Amino acid sequence: MPHRFEDAAKWAKVFDDPARDVWQRPADVVVVLELKPGMTVADLGAGTGYFLPHLSKAVGASGVVLGLDVEADMVRHMGERAASGGLSNVTAKLVAFDDPGLVAASVDRVLIVDTWHHIASREAYSKKLAAGLKPGGFVAVVDFTMETDKGPPKKHRIAPEQVVAELSAGGLSARVVEEPLPDQYVVVGVKK
Repeated sequence: MPHRFEDAAKWAKVFDDPARDVWQRPADVVVVLELKPGMTVADLGAGTGYFLPHLSKAVGASGVVLGLDVEADMVRHMGERAASGGLSNVTAKLVAFDDPGLVAASVDRVLIVDTWHHIASREAYSKKLAAGLKPGGFVAVVDFTMETDKGPPKKHRIAPEQVVAELSAGGLSARVVEEPLPDQYVVVGVKK
């Protein structure tokens, strides 16, 4: 059984804490995604929707942002956040633990922040992500380094080299990318 995040109000105090901006650096993460107006981006494991305003602005009114999560209360919370924030290009959607629920070749980018270590059968999951990407699209996995004092216990963390191997096994061309995040690494897997 994966770790559950069922109570959105409880987790919002953690996930949406303004102090997170200092180490998460959402603007820098968006730069790594190379988003352009009109693109479709999925935030997988979006939780309370911390990244949704940033992604919404980056893809503009002609773009689409999918806030995907396995917890119904998080999806409800994201929907309310999008409505109250005027994020008309955001859709919150409930997905299964073993399937991101992406239509074939439908998204330009998939952002997965602090979530990859929660996914079981990651190589099989990577294949489903690859199928959902448009040609040239990519997945960006942002997760905690082994050294940081933030994030889950060290026994639950995944080294970036392992993420590269898992995305590669799913048919993506994966590599660790340079980024300015103090406590996290970024692995990008591009659809070949």
